[in-house]
Amino acid sequence: MFDARLRRVMEPATTRAAAWLDRPWITPDRLTGLNLVLGLASAALAAGQWWLPALAAWLMCRVADGLDGPLARRRSRHTGRTDTGRGGFWDICADFVVYGATVVGVGIGATAAFGAPWLPFLLVLFAYYINGTGFLAFSSIAEKTGRQLSDGRSLSFLPGLTEGAETVAVHSLWLIFPGVAWEIAAAWAVLVMVSAVERIIAGYRSLR
Repeated sequence: MFDARLRRVMEPATTRAAAWLDRPWITPDRLTGLNLVLGLASAALAAGQWWLPALAAWLMCRVADGLDGPLARRRSRHTGRTDTGRGGFWDICADFVVYGATVVGVGIGATAAFGAPWLPFLLVLFAYYINGTGFLAFSSIAEKTGRQLSDGRSLSFLPGLTEGAETVAVHSLWLIFPGVAWEIAAAWAVLVMVSAVERIIAGYRSLR
């Protein structure tokens, strides 16, 4: 819901950060790999009930995820190389692994520590599955038919009620308040499901 506005606000900072990171041994793909490693570490730490280290790893993984794109665009401008889409493919795969793993990690930790029910976390995964299917299918068909939504990213992302900023906030909240993580997950599952339905309708209409 806030992603487009946040990207505009954060663009000067991410541009400066990309310039600082622009060194031969730092590549966009390596930043994506760092995002994946930190996300999996956050999931493992949450499963072990190390909530604050899990939060730190989660936030660092999101920073890495937010910088691989700006660095890739900077390199592309300076080298003149055409974007093959490989980096975008690697990025979305890493994100899906991280999102799923962190939900499972929090579910394991909250169940072990507080006797939290598994159902809300399963519903979050189900809602993520529908969202992912909807926007990836739309992106593929939109590219094929020349109706892609261009905002500088590799894929066509349909806007919705729940986007990246909300995901970062909610995944942080259940690491800060693990005792009520399942309640947060239940509310989040509803919001993500509403967003999934919203995206399906919007995608279907836009492809007419």
